[in-house]
Amino acid sequence: MQRLLIDGGRRLEGEVPIHGAKNAVLPILAATLLGGRSTLYNCPALSDVDAAGKILAMLGCILERQDDRITVDARDITYLDLPEQLMREMRSSILFLGAILARCGRACLSFPGGCELGARPIDLHIEGLRRLGASIVEEHGCLRCRIDGRFRGAEITLPFPSVGATENILLAAVTAEGRTILHNAAREPEICDLADFLNACGGAVTVEGDCITVEGVEALHDGVHRVIPDRIEAATYLCAGAATGGELLLAGVCPRHLSAVLPMLEKAGCRIEAGENSIHLRAPARLSAVDSVKTMPYPGFPTDAQAPLMAALCPAQGTSMFGENIFEARSKHVGELLRMGARIEVEGRVALVRGVESLSGANLCCTDLRGGAAMVIAALAAEGRSTLIGLRHIDRGYQDLEQGLCRVGAKISRER
Repeated sequence: MQRLLIDGGRRLEGEVPIHGAKNAVLPILAATLLGGRSTLYNCPALSDVDAAGKILAMLGCILERQDDRITVDARDITYLDLPEQLMREMRSSILFLGAILARCGRACLSFPGGCELGARPIDLHIEGLRRLGASIVEEHGCLRCRIDGRFRGAEITLPFPSVGATENILLAAVTAEGRTILHNAAREPEICDLADFLNACGGAVTVEGDCITVEGVEALHDGVHRVIPDRIEAATYLCAGAATGGELLLAGVCPRHLSAVLPMLEKAGCRIEAGENSIHLRAPARLSAVDSVKTMPYPGFPTDAQAPLMAALCPAQGTSMFGENIFEARSKHVGELLRMGARIEVEGRVALVRGVESLSGANLCCTDLRGGAAMVIAALAAEGRSTLIGLRHIDRGYQDLEQGLCRVGAKISRER
């Protein structure tokens, strides 16, 4: 079993390059099924990306990877059913449903896997695809789906701005007959990046706030696209720098995608300077508490940054309050933080973090992807050594996290 050994108490200082966004590249990889030969740049090396590649290969695509470039040739699709093992490797595997149906007319998928963050129903995906003309039957843990001919455009209003449902509907609608108008759509930057890729391949997608209009085209063609920077990776490094009283320069980042995160760090006492493609953070020796952090759909505070910021504020001066409004079970990391001496009280979706003088190194276990990042941040800020297991969660969403942190002064080693 692999584990990280983290020696805390070291100030982080230096430059950190930010990789491509996991949550952008995964739906774009699903979208490559709709075209011919697609070339993607700035693709992160992650286990979730590897899992998406396995799905594409299983369907008959030819993939080539060189450094951060992935080329997908989807001209010859030979297989329509995805094995349960591949589907369970990541939640985003459900995004292949709309693309496979649009391309092939039928599909059989098992329910997806990924982090266990409570109920993450795919009902919005299924209902949206049904509105576009799909027949979907659930039986024995599988989705048996078919459509006669092409999807048909429709006007759809989502009851909640689900990112995954928005992406799945876009993938189905881009080659549908007629116009699709999606109201209350998710507004995350990754949605716009998917739309940009589809348009680069001949699609006709217009994003205006939470309304997306898709004029269906007959087919997509070859395309080239560069994936946007990962705003959650950037937020994680910023929280690590803040937690250690450090000074970091993030390069290759989009500051406007972090418009809800940067003010929280400033409230905690950090000095932030944002350039066109960079963020410079200077942290005080000890952070101040932030009175209220409430996760919301974009442009609100991202749920994926909740755990990293909570870890950073555990040794802050004062009491911070976190309200989780996206996933009801996103507090599993709290138990691990308590092992380090944190004072956290959880009631329902609200957590009160009462700052302590310092955290202590402990034996820790990653609970999920962002919870794992929180463990790393807490260990960096703690006194003494921490041991962290369950690294498969971290490897799903962070490329070479320990190497990146070591380059700016952390002392971390991975034992295999």
